[in-house]
Amino acid sequence: MAKSAGEENQQKAFGWAATDNSGILSPFNFSRRENGDDDVTLKILYCGVCHSDLHTVRNDWGFSFYPVVPGHEISGVVTKVGKNVTKFNIGDRVGVGVLVGSCKTCECCEQDLENYCPRIIFTYNSYNPDGTKNYGGYSDMIVVDQRYVLRFPDNLPLDAGAPLLCAGITVYSPMKYYGMTEAGKHLGVVGLGGLGHVAVKIGKAFGLKVTAISSSPQKESEAINRLGADSFLVSNDPEKMKSAIGTMDYIIDTVSAVHPLLPLLSLLKVNGKLVTVGLPNKPLELPVFPLVMGRKLIGGSDVGGMKETQEMLDFCAKHNITADIELIRIEEINTAMERLAKSDVRYRFVIDVANSLSQ
Repeated sequence: MAKSAGEENQQKAFGWAATDNSGILSPFNFSRRENGDDDVTLKILYCGVCHSDLHTVRNDWGFSFYPVVPGHEISGVVTKVGKNVTKFNIGDRVGVGVLVGSCKTCECCEQDLENYCPRIIFTYNSYNPDGTKNYGGYSDMIVVDQRYVLRFPDNLPLDAGAPLLCAGITVYSPMKYYGMTEAGKHLGVVGLGGLGHVAVKIGKAFGLKVTAISSSPQKESEAINRLGADSFLVSNDPEKMKSAIGTMDYIIDTVSAVHPLLPLLSLLKVNGKLVTVGLPNKPLELPVFPLVMGRKLIGGSDVGGMKETQEMLDFCAKHNITADIELIRIEEINTAMERLAKSDVRYRFVIDVANSLSQ
């Protein structure tokens, strides 16, 4: 039977999708566009499991469009390039992160801040200008405009490097933008999950003194011995918190649950900076008094543009920084999601797509 004009420009793909807000994922056949002149097609080898994936499959934020194939920490190899592609060749090791499109013409795009473009196209749970839907990396292949494809340095492993495409850039970008990179300064990292454990490593690579701040006392030895933090602070121990008042220059807050900011602000010195990168589903209370009295700053940050994300990958390769991962098969994803909801992972699940995804 002859294909319609629309079908001519489609190719078969296979992945796992959630079809409702139970968040349960199951095998799913769908279509990707054919490789265009500016496109790169990659065979997906690995995909990290981000907290955003969990929120999206369960519609925690209220804007999920089912079916959802999650995944925006994608690594693999190039299998096809369009005629206008100059940056990549077949066989190259590459990655795709949180975004696969933007307008390319606005002020943000012209400043290499595509992640803040008002017309950003996310890697999944989004639509293209032509109305077609985007599906993420819990799948066998993906087609992406070359501008939004990243080169993996040769010494950066594709499995443990994949989470850097979201977790890594989410903490690297604010550290660069807010000037939190001055060697010898003191950085607090709140939350030792997927983001926090990478923030500790990146902070150390910048030459900072790093204190891991967590409500879980049992994470102390891991934070210091495994991740390289200089010290550990139990956030729900009033005595320990009191002793650390006014000792930190910067804090990165990675916690995505509702939590008080006042105890964290008290840890900062005068002119200290607290940058939040977690996304709680309810507003946090903002205490203005300590901001005014200490000339302190609260800021936010969301991933990074393509140029900075490539810079981050190169930085991590140079300093041998990867995520600490637990490699899983695709059929283990629902159990992994349950464990992620309980913070039962050290520190990032990564799906071994190529060795476990089959129809």
